[in-house]
Amino acid sequence: MTSLPGHARLLAMVGPARAHWATSPRPPREPVGPGEESVWDYPRPPLTRFGNEALRVEHDGIVIAATTNPVWICETAGAPVPYFAPADVTATLVPNENISLCEWKGAAVSQDLLLPGGIRVPDAAWTYPDPLDDLGQNYRAIAGFFAFYPAKFACFVGPERARPQPGGYYGGWVTDRIKGPIKGGLGTGNW
Repeated sequence: MTSLPGHARLLAMVGPARAHWATSPRPPREPVGPGEESVWDYPRPPLTRFGNEALRVEHDGIVIAATTNPVWICETAGAPVPYFAPADVTATLVPNENISLCEWKGAAVSQDLLLPGGIRVPDAAWTYPDPLDDLGQNYRAIAGFFAFYPAKFACFVGPERARPQPGGYYGGWVTDRIKGPIKGGLGTGNW
């Protein structure tokens, strides 16, 4: 696996992205009803929220992760992303060479899912082994936890199947209670 940059180097790399966000455009919001949340009410830097929902991730009908104690990261314009404790993941995940950079949480390491028979699902999940926490948002709570892409798996919040966040890059879980518009599609790069 590629080595991760240290916190000082990461902070120098993400500074311009953090500064740019404050002046980015905002689209009109969808109406929000009782029991619903607007992604435009989530803060930046993102909020760390401890949940108690029953979540599960399935691959071909097999549960590969399940929890009733997710840690959600909720960020302006993005669908919430749940993180699963390692003990809640029953599948084999292995890091690959893909690393992405979040201006708030730092370096994320992509994970491949290994299945019986040598089947490999590339970039199935990601983790922040050593997240930034210079802003006091408790990102340490997700250190070593795993997030899964609902575009690659059947992901459930209770009985509802989550839909993938638009665009394929972000891993947010879109449910009926989440209102947008949600970033990720064409023309949303500055959100």
